[in-house]
Amino acid sequence: MGLRKHIVTAVAVSGILISGMSVAAEPLKIGLSAPLSGGQAVVGQDQVDGFNLALEQAKGQLGGRPVTVLREDDQLKPEIGAQIMRKFVEKDKVDAIVGMGFSNVFMAGLKTVVDAGVVAIATNAGPSPAAGAGCAPNVFSVAWQNDGSAEAVGQYVRSKGYKRVVLMAPNYQAGKDMVNGFKRFYQDAPADELYTQVGQTDYSAEIAQIQAAKADAVFVFYPGGMGVNFVKQFSQAGLLGKLPMFSVFTVDGTTMPALREAAVGSVYGAMWDAALQTPENRQFVDAFQARYKRVPSEYAATGYDAARLLDVAVKKLAGNTTDRKAFAAAVKAAGSEFRSVRGPFSFNRNNMPLQNYYMFQVVREAGQVVVKEGGVALSRHADSYAALCKRI
Repeated sequence: MGLRKHIVTAVAVSGILISGMSVAAEPLKIGLSAPLSGGQAVVGQDQVDGFNLALEQAKGQLGGRPVTVLREDDQLKPEIGAQIMRKFVEKDKVDAIVGMGFSNVFMAGLKTVVDAGVVAIATNAGPSPAAGAGCAPNVFSVAWQNDGSAEAVGQYVRSKGYKRVVLMAPNYQAGKDMVNGFKRFYQDAPADELYTQVGQTDYSAEIAQIQAAKADAVFVFYPGGMGVNFVKQFSQAGLLGKLPMFSVFTVDGTTMPALREAAVGSVYGAMWDAALQTPENRQFVDAFQARYKRVPSEYAATGYDAARLLDVAVKKLAGNTTDRKAFAAAVKAAGSEFRSVRGPFSFNRNNMPLQNYYMFQVVREAGQVVVKEGGVALSRHADSYAALCKRI
């Protein structure tokens, strides 16, 4: 009888091993969702290109498994983003989701992702609800908790002694997070808070309000095309150079090609920039420029890091990602092991990043417009919502 039990057990274990090997030989299916049309398409395309660059460097594999990428355009519309998440989970049966869009799109599809338990890695969002009470073991941000960059700028602006600062942002979750983050570390009351429509192109009325407020500085959050329009109009009004402009996700790798001279004199905070001099970042920037003939943005950096993170996580499981809880745990552990292009990185208890935030300035140097690093504003910074996360 003992011998028979031993034989049955051996056969069962053998079957499990064969099943695991079979799974590891199949393509790893990744659903990649981002805004790929309209005014914010450059933000989404950089995420896609960064992810694909890392995949190419790994010879089309992550953790030793071949990869199939299913790409979708959320069009910056929450209802479309929610449909895409359902498609990825129910029809495509993906192993992992990457991207997840802007914060409004991210939040629209979050319940579907959480309920399914599919590993999801945001490359352009870290909304405060998902960092706090709405956190989940399978949902990560390899980008930022939304408030982080703004908190760094708030501290920097406070240290410079500015007392009458006007705050501006689009009226959606990330815009509110950015303003709240700035205020949390700036601590003084702002001169004014102005919220504008998502996708707005004309800021002349708001610029007049800034002037009327007799501000001594302005803080803005306007990603992509919104940032190009605002900064150009701010500069054309003769304010840039007279009124200090501090920003997050406004002057960056996606907008600098269009801004150039219009951005000179501006200061911004970010967890990454092409100007960073880490060895991993120099290699990444050089490879991205060689492949795509342009300078990468922070969105390309997060897409690149997402692929490298998954590579380590899948490798830890020997390619077998069928157990979703084990896969999520492997992603969490891999956060402390993979080498990010931004420098120090790991996941906080709520699966949001612990990372440095740096200050950068756009200057004219030897006839060229360049970005200069101004040092670390917040080191290995933890977000303000982790204590509210009880589900991880």
